[in-house]
Amino acid sequence: MAGLFYLPRIFVYHAEESIKTKQYETFTTMERKLYKYIMNPSLVGTWFFGITLTVLTEAHVYVWFSIKFICVCLLTVFHIYCGKIRKEFEIGNNTKTSKYYRIINEIPTILFIFIIYTVIFKPLV
Repeated sequence: MAGLFYLPRIFVYHAEESIKTKQYETFTTMERKLYKYIMNPSLVGTWFFGITLTVLTEAHVYVWFSIKFICVCLLTVFHIYCGKIRKEFEIGNNTKTSKYYRIINEIPTILFIFIIYTVIFKPLV
């Protein structure tokens, strides 16, 4: 989750930099390392352990779990979208403004709050 909060924030600052600057290259390196070495392994671990726990606890039979599962799938789509954005920055082909990245930075927060609410209160049980 920390990577999903942090990477779009880096995009905000990266979008404000000129392409041929040292800072632009620093942001590119930060994004690549965060995405490939922290976020991708975390995504695989989350899915592996999540599926394992679901099977062991039989949580998949409840409606609240389906809601949570959909939100986790949306977070995964957001993760993949961040990877696409990262590649655009890497090749110097970003067309979005820092304001756009400030807005999408809130997507994981909203989904995270919804997931926590669903798990704690288990609506539609």
